[in-house]
Amino acid sequence: MSPLHPLQRMLIPIATATALGDMPKLTQVIERGLNQQLPISTAKEVMVHLYAYVGFPRSLNALNTLLAVVKERKAQGIVDVEGDSSSTPTINPDSLLIGTANQTALVRQPVTGELFEFCPAIDHLLKAHLFGDLFQRPQLSWSDRELSTLCALAVIPGVTSQLRSHFQISLHSGLTAPQLQEFIIILREYHGVDCANSAEKILLEIL
Repeated sequence: MSPLHPLQRMLIPIATATALGDMPKLTQVIERGLNQQLPISTAKEVMVHLYAYVGFPRSLNALNTLLAVVKERKAQGIVDVEGDSSSTPTINPDSLLIGTANQTALVRQPVTGELFEFCPAIDHLLKAHLFGDLFQRPQLSWSDRELSTLCALAVIPGVTSQLRSHFQISLHSGLTAPQLQEFIIILREYHGVDCANSAEKILLEIL
């Protein structure tokens, strides 16, 4: 089976540091990624995507950190890869229909339940905004979005059920079991043994 793409390996420490709000570490891993030809647009989109999981404050802090690094590198005469810098609309009139289809494809069945009957608003936002608006954006593939999501959920305490669900969704998004095991190895390197071991236990239960 194919290992993670080199760009995907760069996404993991960036997504993890973004989720943790660790700006010094984020500065280091952004520098490392840009030195290895990580497109600026890819780093941006990871931070945009993760606002759905870690909130605007940490995403905005991460984007400000990325901006500062890019400006400093430009001042030094370093030319980085821009990537897809086109303006991509986030809101689509058909987002609910598109998002429902995307969510169903990733979960492999329609998503319903008592919680969504109790609070239809969160069901609508999950389908229309997360799986609709965000998953329509071309700057990241579905598998890269899921990989970024796993990073956030692995380091946030108290979200074991969501991490379990997204491991399963990741397998439907195009990631393979060996790639997810490689994710655990990189998570262990950048964030620590305890967090990685907890995530690995959940992954092994699924596999």
